[in-house]
Amino acid sequence: MTGALALALIALAAADGAAGATIRPVIQIEDAARFYRVYDAAQAHPTAEALQRDYLDAGTPGLHAFAAARRITGEAIFREMSAHPEIYAQARRCERPLPQVKRRLETDLAKLAALDPHAVFPPVTIAVSRGKPVAMGDAGGVRIGLEALCAVPYFDADVTDRFVHVIAHEYVHVQQDQALNNDDHPTVLERSLIEGAAEFVGEMISGGVGNPGVAPQARGHESEIETAFLADIHDRDLSRWIDNGSLTTPGDLGYWVGYRIVKAYYVHARDKRGAVRAILAMNDPDAFLAASGWRPGLQLPTRVAPP
Repeated sequence: MTGALALALIALAAADGAAGATIRPVIQIEDAARFYRVYDAAQAHPTAEALQRDYLDAGTPGLHAFAAARRITGEAIFREMSAHPEIYAQARRCERPLPQVKRRLETDLAKLAALDPHAVFPPVTIAVSRGKPVAMGDAGGVRIGLEALCAVPYFDADVTDRFVHVIAHEYVHVQQDQALNNDDHPTVLERSLIEGAAEFVGEMISGGVGNPGVAPQARGHESEIETAFLADIHDRDLSRWIDNGSLTTPGDLGYWVGYRIVKAYYVHARDKRGAVRAILAMNDPDAFLAASGWRPGLQLPTRVAPP
């Protein structure tokens, strides 16, 4: 079955109102397996030409889209592999459990149909990249850089959990208001709510957040951190709150604050199913914040039940 046909069948099932039906999003893991066949055949030293011809050019449509969006070429992978061969050698441990990751994702991502009748189900592609990015999600689907995600030490230690939780987070981005999601100059509040919503709904469907390294930074300092956040919500300099971590050190406290604002909204809502839809369709961050009932240091339950 082609990817296009599979997506058409998924869309048809959703259109028929089959929220309780079994939806199977296309999860493409064959690109990662093909990379390691090329890698092994060259005894861990494939040429740029072999990487381009035998890995990238022979890849899935998801890999081709990933390559186009993130300038992934055989030459770029070769340069990164030459500079950091250990990343690609160590990522082998993350390639082996991908069939289990795929089975988990088929179940967990399908839960979106029960949460949101407007959910869409584009493909997920797990492939090997040029050392970055870890992940990206847009209307065309989710793409994961196997070696990049495998290298982050403060994500889930269990490989299957790590991949499922990060992909669930990215899959929520696919469902969000794309105009807000694609704002080139978001405020601290906008970006934090986008990421916080992805963490919250992603946790609801998969059992965990994509970036578990953030919360331990904030424990015991909730009121102090969130008071500082409130003062910065309309800034467009995100560097204090977002995209300020490194490969070895977690950052992104905006993810954590955004998650807590979104959770407050859900906890205070009487119509929980309507709250999920409002979270995904959010396009006015200031109005959402005002409606959430959140304040710095607010005590919230550790976990909440899906509607």
